[in-house]
Amino acid sequence: MLVLSQNSLTEAIPSVLFTTPSLSTLYLDQNQLTGPLKFQNISSSPLNDLRLSGNKLNESIPRSIANLTKLQRLYLSSINLKGKVELEIFFELKELQDLDLSGNKVLVPKANINSTLPKFSSLSMSSCNLTEFPNFLKAQNELQGLDLSNNNIEELKILVLRANGLHGPVWDPDIQFGLSKLHVVDLSHNNFSGKLPSDYFQNWRAISKVTSNDKSQPGYMGDDSNYYKDSMTVVNKGVELELVKILTIFTAIDLSDNRFYGEIPDSVGNLKGLIVLNLSCNKFMSHIPSSLGNIIVLESLDLSQNSLFGEMPQ
Repeated sequence: MLVLSQNSLTEAIPSVLFTTPSLSTLYLDQNQLTGPLKFQNISSSPLNDLRLSGNKLNESIPRSIANLTKLQRLYLSSINLKGKVELEIFFELKELQDLDLSGNKVLVPKANINSTLPKFSSLSMSSCNLTEFPNFLKAQNELQGLDLSNNNIEELKILVLRANGLHGPVWDPDIQFGLSKLHVVDLSHNNFSGKLPSDYFQNWRAISKVTSNDKSQPGYMGDDSNYYKDSMTVVNKGVELELVKILTIFTAIDLSDNRFYGEIPDSVGNLKGLIVLNLSCNKFMSHIPSSLGNIIVLESLDLSQNSLFGEMPQ
């Protein structure tokens, strides 16, 4: 192990550090080191934990980093890179579990999901100028931590993070919640916790209005995409269904099987275009919001296995 974090080191990083025998952990983060990075003759490198965050590399990440085949943890946040980071480079690191690219410009591939990708447990791409939700995340069923904050993912219509073992709160008062075009949100079967604040559903504008689309000529989400078609599993009226295609008029929120507690926000009643709402198997302890009566197109409501009381709204 070599730890030189938070010093004032300058100049380029000596490439010999990446090939030093028995060196499995290398921390050079929070210095003033520069590039270029050189990963030559490193196929036998024992490195499994590399941290370079907070430096001034001023270069691109070479594809040869994929030769660090034993890497499990890689931290490259805010390293002042030249150009964009190609995320595909890191997909070659099959043992990689934790990856932090925050504060860099990241180019995310739009290709179909590949089952041979590494299984991330923690992935941070905060402030990476993302404009679309990364499609490859659909195959990340071991993900425990995900940070996509401070991006521009305003076009996202479907967010499914079902059964990933994610935990912690889903609300940060210091970060403005965007994603105003969301139609479907599925965070079910995780370990999310905390309270949902009163204005939690305030900005979900796409679900707050009743659509007037012609059901005789249905449109499907993903029709304008040439690389995937949207599909998902949804619990509707107590039955788990696989939707191979999702109507553009379909709306759903599923927060079931988590550890949310406190009150169900009255602002849920603002979602007048909501068709499916599932908040079952949580720890909500409050009256049933009368504002639910404002959701005039609601077809399926599941509030079971909570500690709610009061009358059902009309």
